Amino acid sequence: MKITILGAGESGVGAAILAKEKGFSVFISDFGKIKDNYKKILETNNIEYEEEKHTEEKILSSKEIIKSPGIACNVPIIKKAKARNIKIISEIEFAARYTDAVKVCITGSNGKTTTTLLIYEIFKNAGLNVGLAGNIGQSFALQVAKNNFDYYILELSSFQLDNMYDFKAEVAIILNITPDHLDRYNNEFQQYVKSKFRITQNQTKNDYLIYNQDDNILIKQIGEAKINSQKLPFSLEKEVEKGAFVKNDTITIKINSNTMQQLATKELNLLGQHNIQNSMAAYLPAELYGINKKIIRETLTNFKSVEHRLEKHLTIRGITFINDSKATNVNSVWYALESIKTDIVLILGGKDKGNDYSILDELVSQKVKTIIAMGIDNSPIHKAFGDIVEIIDTKSMHDAVKSAYLLADKGDTVLLSPACASFDLFKNYEDRGEQFKEEVRNL
Repeated sequence: MKITILGAGESGVGAAILAKEKGFSVFISDFGKIKDNYKKILETNNIEYEEEKHTEEKILSSKEIIKSPGIACNVPIIKKAKARNIKIISEIEFAARYTDAVKVCITGSNGKTTTTLLIYEIFKNAGLNVGLAGNIGQSFALQVAKNNFDYYILELSSFQLDNMYDFKAEVAIILNITPDHLDRYNNEFQQYVKSKFRITQNQTKNDYLIYNQDDNILIKQIGEAKINSQKLPFSLEKEVEKGAFVKNDTITIKINSNTMQQLATKELNLLGQHNIQNSMAAYLPAELYGINKKIIRETLTNFKSVEHRLEKHLTIRGITFINDSKATNVNSVWYALESIKTDIVLILGGKDKGNDYSILDELVSQKVKTIIAMGIDNSPIHKAFGDIVEIIDTKSMHDAVKSAYLLADKGDTVLLSPACASFDLFKNYEDRGEQFKEEVRNL
């Protein structure tokens, strides 16, 4: 059987390796240029590929297409494949056919990477045979091809969930749902919500859904969706009968009447209310699989921040520089501002995704001394905050960091937390974060 893979990045190349190993005739096509390291892998494995074009007769002669998550569903080649009733699936869907491992799957608008890494570190520190994949690290398909893990901890974006049909998560975790990527969902928030809830599809009464009890959008959708799995909520605001909650600055974990674990929030190494939520979401699957509470506690209290996510970089002349380049939506910036207790010079901006900045008004007026707007078009930032705080326009990371440094005082924090995509001035959010750190080092 012939399989075509669209997109020759980490996801697509991993899928190609697995498909070749399973005996498929494999063709991989990328409309852009393929990175040299991925070309070398394809050539070493004798996998046919093309770049900077899509040859329709080759692609549309396939029985199945594996689509990389970065490719939108409305591009011409996808429309033509759908018209011919060719099945289009994700790399995650394909890889799951070839493993019996337990899959702990995490999605949400914010906090996915931190929570995924927390769970992975707990499982790894407990000595379990565990892989880390999905929207992070090596592709799921490549690991299924090359390893034989008993557990996979999978970070899943809405784009990956969109083309999953038979896939089942033994543990599904939904951290929160706030507007993001709406350009991929016809600017309809409910479409995005339903995409996130695909993580619960195919679950049975023997599986688990861990979710944020404090998220009203999430709770509404749970009430409307058909959920077959056992529900374990976590909450900062109220006690729950089963799940996790915070009371008197203490996290309590209750899976059943016989198990109750506690951990003081001040023991956590990560800052902010959102990271208390992430820690509760990570604790619950560890408890479900019987991991020693000492290992869970030690991991949660020693865990270092994810790179580009509230990453404390350097302190210069008493000014702390924090790299939060991964904050590509407004809610991520809210969490960052909430977690910082000093005055802030905020570097904000980039490719705006139709952001509603109004939820930041109170925190900006309370904590932010100056906004450094960094982007080709800074007008949305001026419109949102022009009456609240001074705004300085810049069009490069060099100018943004230099301006922030000159405007900050001893004891202040310079925070890069853009709320926007990076593609106007940078390759991606990692490039933006690395340039920030380099410019800070050069001060």
